[in-house]
Amino acid sequence: MNQAITGYHKDEDNDWVAELRCGHFQHVRHNPPFINRPWVTTQEGRYAMLGHQLACKKCDNGAPKDLL
Repeated sequence: MNQAITGYHKDEDNDWVAELRCGHFQHVRHNPPFINRPWVTTQEGRYAMLGHQLACKKCDNGAPKDLL
């Protein structure tokens, strides 16, 4: 199920995590050539992606909301 990005935080490994409208979290790493998300490396890029839809597999599986 697609869910909009509503915010971000960093995890214990200093990787960016998107906070989704549904209450789930999803890592948004930039790790080329496997994962190409250069927008996550800057504040402006992350801001521009607020509202962007990501596929939330946790919603598809009926998982409970994530907690900080």
